[in-house]
Amino acid sequence: MKEVALRTSGEHRTELEPTPTENTVAFRAADFSTLCEALDYAALGQTGGNFYGSRGDLSAVLSYADLREQALSLARKLLSLRLDRGARVAIVAETDPDFHRMFFACQYAGLVPVPVSASAFMNGRQAYVAQLKALLRVCRASVAMAPSEFYPFMAEAAKELNIPHVGTLEAFERLPESQESLRPSEPDEVAYLQYTSGSTLFPRGVIITQKAVLANLNEIIIHGLKLRPGDRAFSWLPFYHDMGLVGFVLGPMVSQISVDYLKTWMFAMRPLLWLSLMTRTKATISFSPSFGYQLCVKRLRRDVASTFDLGAWRVAGVGAETIQSAALAEFAEVLQPSGFKASAFMPCYGMAEASLAVSFAPRHQGITVDRVDPAALSERGIALALNGRDPGSEREISNTRPFVICGVPLPGIQVKIRDEQGTVLPDRHAGVIFLRGANMMSGYFDNPEKTREVLSLDGWFDTQDIGYLAEGRVVIIGRKKDVIIINGRKIWAQDLEHLAEELPEVRTGEACAFSVLNPNGIEMAAMVVQWREGNSTRQGEFAHRLQGLIGERFGIDCFIEIVPPHTLPRTSSGKLSRSKAREEFLSRHGPAILQRKWVRRSASTEARQEESNPWAASSR
Repeated sequence: MKEVALRTSGEHRTELEPTPTENTVAFRAADFSTLCEALDYAALGQTGGNFYGSRGDLSAVLSYADLREQALSLARKLLSLRLDRGARVAIVAETDPDFHRMFFACQYAGLVPVPVSASAFMNGRQAYVAQLKALLRVCRASVAMAPSEFYPFMAEAAKELNIPHVGTLEAFERLPESQESLRPSEPDEVAYLQYTSGSTLFPRGVIITQKAVLANLNEIIIHGLKLRPGDRAFSWLPFYHDMGLVGFVLGPMVSQISVDYLKTWMFAMRPLLWLSLMTRTKATISFSPSFGYQLCVKRLRRDVASTFDLGAWRVAGVGAETIQSAALAEFAEVLQPSGFKASAFMPCYGMAEASLAVSFAPRHQGITVDRVDPAALSERGIALALNGRDPGSEREISNTRPFVICGVPLPGIQVKIRDEQGTVLPDRHAGVIFLRGANMMSGYFDNPEKTREVLSLDGWFDTQDIGYLAEGRVVIIGRKKDVIIINGRKIWAQDLEHLAEELPEVRTGEACAFSVLNPNGIEMAAMVVQWREGNSTRQGEFAHRLQGLIGERFGIDCFIEIVPPHTLPRTSSGKLSRSKAREEFLSRHGPAILQRKWVRRSASTEARQEESNPWAASSR
């Protein structure tokens, strides 16, 4: 790490310099047998990680050489705890150098790091403590480490679980170094446990071995991103998410490139700081879910777009949730004066169970949309490409359903589409996506029953995602659990949500659709929509207008509930949780409400607005 001493008004302060983009060692594309071997090599160069503050200031620098030295020292101190080999070490995954130090100390000590969420303020203190407690319990942690600002939450979560070693990194650094020889994790041993962002009470820990994650990273670097010397990465993605951890903690290190970090909450508060720092660092690789690009557009005045310089940004990855092609097109159009090119967009598909990535769109191609007939898809399960006419019925196609193509699978990954009976389906037939490859998980930690549900003896993994192959390219429709079946027709929750988001009153992520059973056991569609406007009189008109559009587009009835802002639940990675929204909806109303009402506002909204809104009284 370079430091520059400055004197200002008689004071002495140290200014950090970021690690350079150009390196002094030959580029290697993750062709290592373990993460420790990869770090040993990266430490021979001068690249590393750089951490930025909320004002764009460089707050910390950690070269790979310093990381290796500090991780080795900490590993020897962890050995003094006399833990069993493979013991789990829970680490609050804040975007901070301490996470890197503890994560790689575990690698050198033969321990298994378990990144846990740093979203302490998303759902309140008690919810976060409960989440931590559940994770500590199911991974059977022997050690728990948290930064000082998260330590009170971790200590509270751990106190009833008899975890012997809980502290900040500073506490573990005060331990004496063991004289035992280090035995770093071997290729067939576990590299880390990655907990999925589903259930918080019953989380599933994905077991990823050293050779699995390195197999995936090798193919990502060579065939997906096509990294090269001179590339530089930038990320605001959380380290407890697979894209943040594998893509931007491990990925840069195993390819020896420098990476610049911004904390997730800082991006959420000031999204344009992402673009400012990309301008300053001249980063070439950065990824985001669709909502990150949308957030920038919402905060950006068009007359200042030219103040950014994004010409170096050659891979603007997009994934982790349903890809919104219109939002990306708007980002490219608004940022065109900055030098950003729409061809930089690279849609991808992946998941924690695959280490990270399954497929990438070709570089320099941008967004490619497959427009299909929605009726053929919902009624026959066929992704009929738009050509103006359905050859099966000679009927005219009046509207289309756009899907972003996520590219061809990486070379070492097999992809098959199967129906409910397990039969492999041909091209352009929608079904469940199954995967097999050296990059796949070994199973779910301490959960053999769930592992058997999704992972066959011959290595095929049931993703529970619905999609199809279009000329060998992967297209994602949605999650199997999010399919709403009405009168034999399959309707995807995302389609209902997208229709709501077409209305000016609804922003992206403010509508959540799901299926519910009425008292007669009949499946029905319901949607909860957040309402931001102060004019409560318009709520009824809006809800009925939305119902009319849903009926016109999909031919179904849909129960609409209007709720205040910030009501819809989200996972630790920021995605809408449809299962939790359904659970909360039923706890508010119960299934009987579906027999009486088609439009309803939440009780909290109703109590505040009933007196001034005659529709409120009639909607009860």
